[in-house]
Amino acid sequence: MANIQGVFERRETKYVLSRTQYHALIKALGRNIEPDIYFRNTNCSVYFDTPEYELVSLSLEKPIYKQKIRVRSYGVPKSDESPVFLEIKKKFDGIGNKRRVTMRLKDFYHFLRTDELNGDNPQIEREIKHVFHHYDLRPTMYIAYERYSYCSAEDPNFRLTFDFDVRSRLDHLRLEDGDQGELYFKNGEIIMEAKSLGAFPMWFVRELSRLHIYPASFQKYGYIYQARFNEIIKNNKKENK
Repeated sequence: MANIQGVFERRETKYVLSRTQYHALIKALGRNIEPDIYFRNTNCSVYFDTPEYELVSLSLEKPIYKQKIRVRSYGVPKSDESPVFLEIKKKFDGIGNKRRVTMRLKDFYHFLRTDELNGDNPQIEREIKHVFHHYDLRPTMYIAYERYSYCSAEDPNFRLTFDFDVRSRLDHLRLEDGDQGELYFKNGEIIMEAKSLGAFPMWFVRELSRLHIYPASFQKYGYIYQARFNEIIKNNKKENK
């Protein structure tokens, strides 16, 4: 995948697997895949949106272009010195582009208070500031999950990620507040995402067909927003009283 100064661009396709499908696929892929350098992580994210949830509402309409804004950590930050990643994730015509800057947790809060970003990529920092100003963003949802990451044994640009125990909360919207939340899937389903700069390997496509695993439209932020819509509306009414 392209990774130049905090920029990632790749083709991304999601699948929703049962536990049985997951175990069968991992066994079938065998030596074609190997654990990534960052094999297992707890991915923790706080998503930002307008008070009217404009970004997620637009994304659910499946436009040709969409974007989401989040701050992410790998594991719960242990101190204000812990690293976090402030990201703009864009998607245009099926191609994902992630632009992010790395900072300490305390630098992120400094940015929210003062609008100052002092990192090593001024261009991405300007983009982030523009989006925050243009949309008047605020934290709206916390999402966490356990991620297992694999890459092709022959081509490191082909990656597979498997997300377990997707959970969310609508309060305590700080990364350091822990990774607890309400589970989205009731039957333990797993989100698989295949990521590549080009076409997927034939050995992967062949096993998907054999196991009857098909692409599925799934947006963590969007689908959880839909599932918790009534709760979100109720919370907003309380805040606006």
